[in-house]
Amino acid sequence: MTPVTTDIRLAVLDMAGTTVADGGLVERAFETAAVELGVEPGSAEHAEHLAYVRATMGESKISVFRHLFGTEDRAQRANSAFEKAYGDLVDGGLIAPVPGAEEAIRELADSGRTVVLTTGFARVTQDAILDALGWRDLVPLTLCPADAGGRGRPYPDMVLEAFLRTKAAEDVTQVAVLGDTSYDVLSGVRAGAGLVAGVRTGAHGDAEFRAAGATHVLDSVADLPALLLGDR
Repeated sequence: MTPVTTDIRLAVLDMAGTTVADGGLVERAFETAAVELGVEPGSAEHAEHLAYVRATMGESKISVFRHLFGTEDRAQRANSAFEKAYGDLVDGGLIAPVPGAEEAIRELADSGRTVVLTTGFARVTQDAILDALGWRDLVPLTLCPADAGGRGRPYPDMVLEAFLRTKAAEDVTQVAVLGDTSYDVLSGVRAGAGLVAGVRTGAHGDAEFRAAGATHVLDSVADLPALLLGDR
């Protein structure tokens, strides 16, 4: 494991798969969106689309739908159907914090570090997750792609937006980025973050993280405080 040589002041953490366990709700919501666009479940087209959704976990959802459905109108229809379906699943109580995630966030905050939560979902879905978990006041800032110009991951925009808005760090090397996908990792690398870690609680694994340039791979976000505070 690469030593932590920078004084990390800001931690930018992904939500679904990293701090939030959603049990595959993204795929379930995609099924609903695909049907809305006339993609037959069980068809070759459906399997192809689902494989792409899995491969691009962490990317802005509207970007995924633009790739899959071609026109902006179809992409927007699919995105709306997806966000509604995911929101309904969240309202049904089907998400929970990743074990130790909330405690890790509080420990980082107690150590004087600032934590920001980011997502590839739209704001309405992000807010539904925060409300379901009672996390509205857990961190000082939450960001979705629309809050940082709309491009989402793997662009560095949300990481840099967190850096600019919080003013918690003097340099991007004092930023840590953590996520469960290669897109999370790539966004951190492109932002110049001093620590970029993949976690094994979500969509992608060690090979994808290393290929994207991760400095660390952790079992869980729960391991982050020990890494930053020098307990390991």
